[in-house]
Parts: sequence; structure tokens; C-alpha cells
Amino acid sequence: MAETLFEELKRYVGFSPEDTQALLALHSVTREHFARIAEVFYARILEHEGARKALEGGESQVGHLKGTLQVWMDQLLRGPWDEAYYELRCRIGRIHVRIALPQHYMFGAMNVLRQEFNAIIDSHYRERPAELNAVRRALGKILDLELAIMLHTYREDLLAQQARNERLSTFGQLVGSIGHELRNPLGVIETSLFILKGRLQPGDERTAKHLERIGEQVTIANRIVSDLLDMIRDRPLKSEPVRLADVWLSATMTLQRPPGVSLSERGLSELPLVQGDANQLRQVFVNLVENAIQAVGEAGSVELTARALPDAVELILEDSGPGVSDTIRRRLFEPLMTTKARGIGLGLPLVKRILERHGGSIAYVPRPQTSAGARFLLRLPLHS
Repeated sequence: MAETLFEELKRYVGFSPEDTQALLALHSVTREHFARIAEVFYARILEHEGARKALEGGESQVGHLKGTLQVWMDQLLRGPWDEAYYELRCRIGRIHVRIALPQHYMFGAMNVLRQEFNAIIDSHYRERPAELNAVRRALGKILDLELAIMLHTYREDLLAQQARNERLSTFGQLVGSIGHELRNPLGVIETSLFILKGRLQPGDERTAKHLERIGEQVTIANRIVSDLLDMIRDRPLKSEPVRLADVWLSATMTLQRPPGVSLSERGLSELPLVQGDANQLRQVFVNLVENAIQAVGEAGSVELTARALPDAVELILEDSGPGVSDTIRRRLFEPLMTTKARGIGLGLPLVKRILERHGGSIAYVPRPQTSAGARFLLRLPLHS
């Protein structure tokens, strides 16, 4: 069987069974220091504006991240250092690409951990130099492996992202040309349809039905063209105080849903005003809720939960549908990516674009395995 990349990396740094035992011994010595090290780690990060900005949610998320770092340190020193460990570590590199974290911050952060662990090693193994050297070598190897894995995954995902950006650039040029060209024939069809309806004979229900169907399809075509053009152009954003509860009400009143599907919200009326474009934010709700209703089918629930953070508002939209598979998740916000039989994959990319233009974000957050359905996390900044 061919050697995996992780096996190759371990061989390259000389990771041995002796290193395994040394790290397990170090785990028992350092685990009581994990919380303190996490405090030092994030205090250092928050000193640097570039790294601080890359953290989703800013300082409001640091409490959660400190806990995550303690889990990371536990796995670092306890293992097992197998292929599952490798896959888990690969996700970190992908997150760095997604949040646009410059890699020099990662090297600096890893050095903070190296210094803290080495200080503990110096203190605990002071009277046992042979063990001290063995533990320090093992720590150096596992931290080097961590950097190698993160950099490899970062590079892979960054190259893939660049390829997607190139495709999107070509897509934008094509859409701009075709979209404008389609407006003319659609306008002619609408005009002719209006004239034909005016000449319709009383009682000719069959012809009236077909004319109605033509009108519906022209409306759908016009909406597709509008969505395509919205993806590539920067319509000026209005900047005015917006009450999200009003935007939600305006959006949901236009949506049709089966009688068996419930639609509800909690917390919107308690939110402070946000600064933005109400019409474009309305489109965010329309696209997300429309997708959720279609995913739920004839019976189920769609719920929006809102809360205010110190520097942002957070919205969580959940539905009781089948959720999103792992294979689709990473491409969920790419244009033309769709799982619908009649969809063209513009709804979620447009939502992402609108939110990012408002300084916000959207992410798909898997629900617990015990709960079915999709969950989207939205954030919009609060402007002072």
C-alpha cells in the first residue's frame, strides 16, 4: 500500500514510538496549564490588528476559541497520531483560508505555544536532562508536523480558491454580456403578450391559460437574469437605519408555503437597528427562507433565532429538512452550485455577496447528529 502524506511527514521528521511515549508523559504534566496557555495565546493574538480582524466575530468569539484551543492541545499531546488526526488537523488549514488568516500569524502563534510548553518542560524535567531533551525533541516534531499539515492544506485550498475566482471572473464576463442581450427578447415577448391578452376573445379559456403560463415563465426568466446581473455588478448600497424585524416581515409575506410548514422567528424585535440597505437585506431573507421551505417539503418547520452581540447581530436560520451533505457543503456558496432539479445555484451566492457588502458574513453550521435539517449562521456588524 502506498505511503500516505501523513506517514511521509512523520517519517521525514523522524517521529518514533519513543516520541509517542514522551508526548503522553508531557500531556500528564501540562494539561493543568492548558487554560492558562490559552489565555496567553489569545492575549498575544489580540495585540495584533490583522490577526484580530481575521477572527470571526472579533473578541466576542475568543471565549469559545479558548476552549477549542484547549481541546487542540489535548489532542496534540495525547494523540492518537493517525490518519483521523491528520484529517482533523487539515480542517484548520481550510478554516485559515476561509477567514483569510495570513500564515505568518500562524507561525507566530505556534511559537507562543512552543515557548509556553518549553517553559513547563524546563521546570518539570530540570533534574532529568535526558528526559528533558527527549520530551523537547518530541514536542518540536509534533509542532513541526502541525505546521506542515496546516501549510499543505492551506496551499491546497488557496489554489482551489484561486481557480474558483478565475472561473467566477470568466463567469462574470459571460453573464454581463448574455444578461443584457436576453433583456431585449424578453422585453419583446412581454410586449407581444400584453397585446395578445388585449385581443383575447371572451370565453377562450384555453388560450388564456397558455398566455398566463407564458407570462409566468417570462417572469421567472427575468428574475434569473436579474439574479445573474446582481452577482456581477455593485449596485450602490443605501446606508440607513434598518429594523430587521420589519425586513423579515416584508420578506416572508411574499413567500408561499404548504399548510404543513411552519415559519417562525424569535428575538428579532429586540435587536438594535443595523445600518444597511433594507431592500437588499430583504433579498437575503427571501432567498434563505425560500430555500428552507423547499428543503422541508410538505411538512416541517423553518425558524429564525436572533440575538445581539457586543459588536454585531447574530441570526440563525434552521429548518427540519434533510440538511446539506458533506460533499456539497464546501461549495455551497459558489455560483451555479445547486442540488435542485430546477435551480441554477444563485440564491446562496447572492446572499453571501449582499452580507459581505454590508460587512457581515454567512456560514453553514452543521446541526447535532440527533437533529435533522440545515442551519445557517448570519452576522451583521453594529455600527456606532
